Amino acid sequence: MNEISILIQKLCPNGVNFKELGQLGFFYGGLTGKSKNDFTDGNVKYITYMNIFKNIAVDTNVETYVKINQNENQNKIEFGDVLFTGSSETPDECGMSSVLTKKIEEPLYLNSFSFGFRLLNKDLFLPGFLKYLFRDSGVRNQIAKTASGVTRFNISKKYFAKISIPIPPLEIQEEIVRILDNFTALEAELEAELEAELEARKKQYEYYRNKLLSFEGKDVEWKTLGEVCKIGDGLHGTPDYSINGEYYFINGNNLNRKGLVFDSKTKKVEYPTYKKYGIPFSSEQTVFMSINGTIGSVALFNNEKIVLGKSVAYFNILYKNLLAKYLFYLLQTNFANNYFSHQLTGSTIKNLGLKALREFLIPLPPLSEQKRIADILDKFDSLVNDISIGLPAEIEARRKQYEYYRGKLLSFKEINNG
Repeated sequence: MNEISILIQKLCPNGVNFKELGQLGFFYGGLTGKSKNDFTDGNVKYITYMNIFKNIAVDTNVETYVKINQNENQNKIEFGDVLFTGSSETPDECGMSSVLTKKIEEPLYLNSFSFGFRLLNKDLFLPGFLKYLFRDSGVRNQIAKTASGVTRFNISKKYFAKISIPIPPLEIQEEIVRILDNFTALEAELEAELEAELEARKKQYEYYRNKLLSFEGKDVEWKTLGEVCKIGDGLHGTPDYSINGEYYFINGNNLNRKGLVFDSKTKKVEYPTYKKYGIPFSSEQTVFMSINGTIGSVALFNNEKIVLGKSVAYFNILYKNLLAKYLFYLLQTNFANNYFSHQLTGSTIKNLGLKALREFLIPLPPLSEQKRIADILDKFDSLVNDISIGLPAEIEARRKQYEYYRGKLLSFKEINNG
């Protein structure tokens, strides 16, 4: 930071110029007029939506091909171009950027669900600087404001052209890139170490969870889930989504360990239309599990106003000698997963039927033992998974620290030309 401050004081003490994208370059579209067959037997590479979304610098080492004829008029990507995703389910994820920072010899094309931006004067910016600039919150906040929609949000090129970015001297850009590249490499190394440690902790947790909940050969009561729970699933049709709806429409993505989670992608419905799919059960006595597509994600009910989709089963506990928290953990064990895996139906999308769930035979130790096991696993689960505790918190703190310093490096005072 000191080196940057010295350079700014030397090269631009009064600030730097800011210009709108529409003044600096032009936008171009992705592939047009392509059929499904053009992507099965392609002859040139193209960059996908997800390549842009996941990488701040374009990954050119790809095996995604499209057929392009010799005289076909399609836009090629050039060194220094900034690529953007054109739409998303939330405005915050629209316009994610990736920059072509490598000079390539082979032709490279762009997916039709994305668009590119090309500078008229490529000497103004280093591609490495742009890859950080367009992912920083200062520009990302401007990008989010260019998106509009209801269920899916699309970028307005008209408003996108109004996005204003700083133009610092190349010497300053170069130093920022050097710092952030080093910081990124170090961050990746440290995060990889933490992720490895976290993965080891998770495996240790799963081992003890399976061990604590293993009762084979022990003298405990056994009953089927159908004997101790009312089991059902949700709406099999398509609900009428409502902007003014009060009830969240739940699928497997909303199940997150100890509760139901919602974000801007979670849609709402009006409850009266779907009364029989609402859950009027006690929060202490209801467990949810995903049974379609992704199998086995679980959550405890937390008093939210919800309507279930068909991909989620509910277990409303009716038996006085079964704790919901105990069942919650039991459904995550190898013992449960082994049973579920042998009951799946469907070829492409797997499904776990309600009949199989009702027939699942589970161990029921005394309530005091169920509570002891649940309390132990609660503590272990928090240490491994809670974002505010342990290694996940350290990983999150490092990411925020990186974003903070990147933001500081990429913040410039605008020169007063008046």
